[in-house]
Amino acid sequence: MIEIRIHGRGGQGVVTAAELIAMAAFYEGFEAQAFPNFGVERRGAPIEAYARISDKPIKLRSQIYEPDIIVVQDDSLLSVVDVFKGIKKDTKVIINSDKKLEDIFKTGCPVPTKNIATISATKIALEILGKPIINTVMLGFFAKFSGLIKAESINKALKDKFKGEILKKNIRAVEYAYEI
Repeated sequence: MIEIRIHGRGGQGVVTAAELIAMAAFYEGFEAQAFPNFGVERRGAPIEAYARISDKPIKLRSQIYEPDIIVVQDDSLLSVVDVFKGIKKDTKVIINSDKKLEDIFKTGCPVPTKNIATISATKIALEILGKPIINTVMLGFFAKFSGLIKAESINKALKDKFKGEILKKNIRAVEYAYEI
């Protein structure tokens, strides 16, 4: 089983990202689940969402404490939330940032740098979507970096959730990030 924890802020599409990962995995024949972890937080407050992917039935229903993959949708969370809690030596990390890794981790990095990738998802989202909603950009990059699901499966999941011009823009965002 692969466990994924997504960190972001309310309004960035964190919960939708987890749902789309699970839907895409399901389309590829996997068992999957997605669920959020937040209370009364509002737009801009730190939140988490989770996804699990497995080739067997998933009976576990707890939060994810030792993720295989961490997605950080807002690099400002690195100084506010312990996004690396429960990290393992082979955990993969994707961070939305236009900074270099050495600038992000000036005091040392808790993860081997070969397991970390950054993407300027906000910049890409503004160019393609016209808004700083970065979840589909992050998902396209997630698909490539993790190798777990295909961009086509994410796009299929998007078609279940969106229609019209917003669907077209989000598919373009996924494909652009996948090709980086």
